[in-house]
Amino acid sequence: MKSRLILLACCCLSLFGCGQGDKTTGKAPEFAVITVNTTTANLTNSYPATIKGKQDVEIRPMVSGFITKLHVDEGSVVRKGQVLFSIDPVQYQAAVNSAKAAVETAKAAVNTQELTVKNKRELNQKNIISNYDLQMAENQLAQVKAQLAQAEAQLVNAKNNLSYTSVTSPSDGIVGTIPYRVGSLVSPSVATPLTTVADISEMFAYFSMTERQLLAMINEGGSIKEILDKMPSVHLQLIDGTIYADSGRVETISGVIDQATGSVNMRALFPNQRNILRSGGTGNVIFQNPMQNVIMIPQSATTEIQDKKFVFVVQEDNTLKNTEVQVFKLNDGKYYYVTNGLKAGDKIVMEGVQNLRAGVTITPITPAEKEAEYKKALQDQKDGNIQTAFQ
Repeated sequence: MKSRLILLACCCLSLFGCGQGDKTTGKAPEFAVITVNTTTANLTNSYPATIKGKQDVEIRPMVSGFITKLHVDEGSVVRKGQVLFSIDPVQYQAAVNSAKAAVETAKAAVNTQELTVKNKRELNQKNIISNYDLQMAENQLAQVKAQLAQAEAQLVNAKNNLSYTSVTSPSDGIVGTIPYRVGSLVSPSVATPLTTVADISEMFAYFSMTERQLLAMINEGGSIKEILDKMPSVHLQLIDGTIYADSGRVETISGVIDQATGSVNMRALFPNQRNILRSGGTGNVIFQNPMQNVIMIPQSATTEIQDKKFVFVVQEDNTLKNTEVQVFKLNDGKYYYVTNGLKAGDKIVMEGVQNLRAGVTITPITPAEKEAEYKKALQDQKDGNIQTAFQ
């Protein structure tokens, strides 16, 4: 115990002697200094988003009948026009055949009546029959032609009904729940649709931003269309942190600000040709803010007084000048991007600025030298060199 007390006393005397030595030698304290230069910054602003399909289409039968085949399963990716269900076509094929026969019968009647009218016209010209007889024949021709048109319309309707026995997808998308199976009797009046196809060829990302953020983005004003045209392309960060390959565009901005949250609802549209995005997913809509020729400084190099930011600029005689800087509103949490107050080549103190004041003289060293001194002190402390470790 006694030996430990003696060692502690020696350490204290050594530290006291070091402090007095700095004062007597008049050496200015060392601070890490960096030289600032212009650079290009790719700042981003992200907003949580909910992803939804462009539209969900209910698939309903146009004709009644028993389902004879399911061509897809739940969750299948389908294309526009792809067959989803087959309904028993027997009665509809019979209706087509009957309609075709009716058309042929009507055509024959028209041909026969045309010959009759032609003959009666010749007889009328020879005054063998009256105009009344001719008119009656022509009226009969008009009647059978109308019957032909009616038969042809019925044939078209029968063919349409036959085509409706193959239920197809109206758009690209993903098949939802299928409540009906083979053998189920369906009709146009069923309450539950055969299935739902979610159109995911394009996806909507719904997000919101504050009124202040929106005003900063649209400060030039103009109509909603002009504002949307001026907005940059946006990107989508997926739930796993990756960035979706295709960029999107903001399509709509709500005209009403939510009084409860002070936010504005917005919607961005993203292409989804590879079916990566799914309805109901989440992510972040990212706005890119590229900046050219800006100066990047560590946030640790700044002090803040009444919402104003300052840095200590090292003068030629190594004295410090407290300088106000303006920074871009966006940052990455580690650095500020200076828009005014500094120029390329200026030297600033990058750490310990809370203990400095204007006019103080320092000994500038590089960050690498500061790091080397710190590592040496740690090693000296580890090796038991107390005096050198605390210099």
